[in-house]
Amino acid sequence: MPQRTVVVKVPPERRQGLKDRLEPGAFEWRSAPHAQWSVKGEGVVATLYDSGKLVVQGSEPERFLVRFTDEPAPAPPRPLRPLTKTVTATEPIVGSDEAGKGDWFGPLVVAAVRVDVEDASEIAEFGVADSKTLSDTRVLRLAALLRDRVAHKVVRIDPPEYNRRYPNYPGLNEFLTDLHAEAIRAVALEEDRVIVDQFVRGNPVQEALSDTKLRIEERPRAEEELAVAAASVLARAEFLLAIMELSERNGMELFKGAGPLTDRAGARFVVEHGAARLGQVAKLHFKNTLKVQERARRSG
Repeated sequence: MPQRTVVVKVPPERRQGLKDRLEPGAFEWRSAPHAQWSVKGEGVVATLYDSGKLVVQGSEPERFLVRFTDEPAPAPPRPLRPLTKTVTATEPIVGSDEAGKGDWFGPLVVAAVRVDVEDASEIAEFGVADSKTLSDTRVLRLAALLRDRVAHKVVRIDPPEYNRRYPNYPGLNEFLTDLHAEAIRAVALEEDRVIVDQFVRGNPVQEALSDTKLRIEERPRAEEELAVAAASVLARAEFLLAIMELSERNGMELFKGAGPLTDRAGARFVVEHGAARLGQVAKLHFKNTLKVQERARRSG
């Protein structure tokens, strides 16, 4: 049965009651970044984030909501439209891609996915494609389907860590190289074929993994490969969840990208929270940092 994701807001006064109702159940309790708790069982994975958003992923998330919460269950989404072409795989492929590198707010995320031969056709039928061609809602739904079906590693560098680590590198490309290598090492098996969506000329990821026997190819528009497209979906979904968490935590909408909407939100953030806290939500080396500080001074 297809996997779906639903998200509801749990008010502070109901969160402990929800946990109490789940305690006697057959759930595996787990930790998750920026979450109060996460459980797996009853056919779902349910995560309550610090923001109060409850993300439920599974074949019947509405049943979980009805049984364990007081929150209304959203109407089930329409089925995903499958791809029209058939994918025939002859060997496992590891793909890696990133999200958030051009976004001032939010983390930098790199994901690697290993697609086995026997799983390729099913994953293709989900409608997996380059995340830049998909709506945010579809990305989140596809990510929920992929997480339970493919070996994957998501490396998420939130703004505070990003701002600590970035000065240690000559530039962003060197930072990305290390993150791609970390994610690939976590999922690839010896002599796997690895395809990386090229983010700079040359073969820096191949060089970073020169101590392995992996067959690494770095090329532009690599999202045409199913494994890279799946990695792009998981990376983008993690970025979107992070932006939602940061927005909830700070009581204002933080936008994707680095354009005028971002600048306006950044200036408002400085006015409300102070320039010293920008490093908690944004990548400080972007030009936006100086622009929003100046804008906030003018508006203040």
